Amino acid sequence: MTPTKKLRIVSPRMLFRIFAIAEMFTWAGLITALILRAFDVANLVPIAGGIHGFVFLCYSASTIFVWVNQRWRLRLGLTGLLLAIVPFATVPFEIIVDRKGLLAGNWRLAPGGEAPHGFIEHVQAWVLRHLFVSIILLVLLVTALFITLLWLGPPLPRA
Repeated sequence: MTPTKKLRIVSPRMLFRIFAIAEMFTWAGLITALILRAFDVANLVPIAGGIHGFVFLCYSASTIFVWVNQRWRLRLGLTGLLLAIVPFATVPFEIIVDRKGLLAGNWRLAPGGEAPHGFIEHVQAWVLRHLFVSIILLVLLVTALFITLLWLGPPLPRA
């Protein structure tokens, strides 16, 4: 299978949908863990919070990647990022942008596609040409960011 055919398997629409749904499920897990902690059933918040945080970072990265590829306006891209903060908002956002056709098409900067313009598009074109290396680098970057955020501690101090 050629790299271009591999890219067609995971379209911008599919990538965005996967992480929008994952973000929704991790919100559900985190909220459930918070409710259970309130009733002294179990303290699963560190686990659920960690998983949610990691998926949040992955959703953010995929949103930016799709935003660049689909040439979304600044307002739409920022909305996609900010809605990750609102529980369960990523899936309705994904449905809306999909119905408007804003997730249609393939990777436009993939090998054999459009020529990149500007720094961000050059980075994306490089990523699409070097998919395996890029995935490894992205996982390492998200992991490093995740570990740093864990080291810094929760966003709000415990009461």
